[in-house]
Amino acid sequence: MDHLDNHGFDQNKTVNIRPDSIDRYTKVSKHIAEAILRNRPIHDEGANCPILVEGRRDVSALREFGFTGTIEILNRGWDQSRIIAYLYDRYGCRNSVDNGPSVILLMDWDRTGGRLQSTFRKRLQSLDMKIDETLWRSLMMNMKPEGRTVESLQSYAGTLNSLIEEYLSSG
Repeated sequence: MDHLDNHGFDQNKTVNIRPDSIDRYTKVSKHIAEAILRNRPIHDEGANCPILVEGRRDVSALREFGFTGTIEILNRGWDQSRIIAYLYDRYGCRNSVDNGPSVILLMDWDRTGGRLQSTFRKRLQSLDMKIDETLWRSLMMNMKPEGRTVESLQSYAGTLNSLIEEYLSSG
């Protein structure tokens, strides 16, 4: 136990994190772990909550972090109205497993992603769909210096995955 830092993480696993980044990475890792748990299929004790991202490279990045559940892609050749209708029809207003938000909305946190996040939030909420934006807010606040896209997180997977695993194994 003497090798744990003041955040409860194994110092041997976090040695490659700059001291000024540990707090930010800790917050992000916690929110990624929570989203992983909600996204997991029911047979893996998850809530089977889908994540909506912009494109295929975002899916690859999330899979590298350990997301195993459904990830829906915005850029699939459909207009926004069709995607909204699809999400509503497929996932409803609330998650049927944990009664929480029915969709995790995770656009990039650049200008275009911010507009998409806002548009989809408003349109889905107008249908009384509950939306989970916890991970998006955490990434926007804590990972801007490292990048502004979901796919840019992939280069931090090695660092963040050890922190995420700490949360997943402790919970």
